[in-house]
Amino acid sequence: MRHPRQLREGARYHVTGRINRQKPELEAKAIKEEFLEVVRRAKQRYSFQIENFCIMGNHFHFIILPAKGECLSDIMRWIMSVFAMRYNRINGIHGHVWGERFFSRIIDGFVEYLRIFAYICNNPIKAGCVPGSAKNWEYGGAGHFFAARADILGVPEEWISRLYEYAVG
Repeated sequence: MRHPRQLREGARYHVTGRINRQKPELEAKAIKEEFLEVVRRAKQRYSFQIENFCIMGNHFHFIILPAKGECLSDIMRWIMSVFAMRYNRINGIHGHVWGERFFSRIIDGFVEYLRIFAYICNNPIKAGCVPGSAKNWEYGGAGHFFAARADILGVPEEWISRLYEYAVG
């Protein structure tokens, strides 16, 4: 039995989604780019901010802030289903791409936000995907921030910019 999802107007969420059977289906650059393209399209369709993110080989992380009146479940359902359809079409297959519904948790407090923010930045380094700095991971918030790419993050608020500089700098 599934637990009801916790939703709160104005809340920031740590969201993750895992590939079915935790296979490394997101490993290829082209597939990561396809996922990012779906997120870009979602940002045109829905109003939300991604404050940090990381796409790994078999999962992704977001810190996401839906705008007033937007529903996190609607946003994530659209991203995950559109990506699944594209992924299946690209690979000429059918069936489930995602292992389960997405995980989300409301981020309560600044200390928890800092912990999750740093975790997302450092995930590709700890996994051995990129040497040195999270700045070098082009499929994460730090890489986008330091490359001045605003397509996924938008223009971060000053305090978030300082977090990137502090967490990765």
